[in-house]
Amino acid sequence: MIPVTPSLALDERDLDERFIRAAGPGGQNVNKVSTAVELRFRLGGHTVLPEDVRKRLEALAGRRLTLDGEIIIRADEHRTQDRNRQAALARLVALIEQATHKPKPRHKTKVPRAERQRRLDHKVRRGDVKAGRARPRGED
Repeated sequence: MIPVTPSLALDERDLDERFIRAAGPGGQNVNKVSTAVELRFRLGGHTVLPEDVRKRLEALAGRRLTLDGEIIIRADEHRTQDRNRQAALARLVALIEQATHKPKPRHKTKVPRAERQRRLDHKVRRGDVKAGRARPRGED
């Protein structure tokens, strides 16, 4: 079990790792060794996520979420397999931990009357300035 929060842990059976070749630093090693990690996490697996956390996680995952209900995280920023594996797992845990936070509801606020009046006064002043730029009308 991989701890995310004190009350939530990931089941390791839901994680799938695949090692692929990475682009970037590594010299000749980059063509021989598969150091990049593709970590897959099954949402409908053994890990029990509360329904609200699951919905927020699906929204946060965005295009990393497949149609099969898997979140794919790819890590290739380090030169070793082990560090890429740790980075991918850390990013997954951070994503799930972020989904556990309930967003604060937004409360509509009323615009103060003085603010509305200031806005209207500013519009009138701008209109007068622009009207002053116009060609004078002939009053014959």
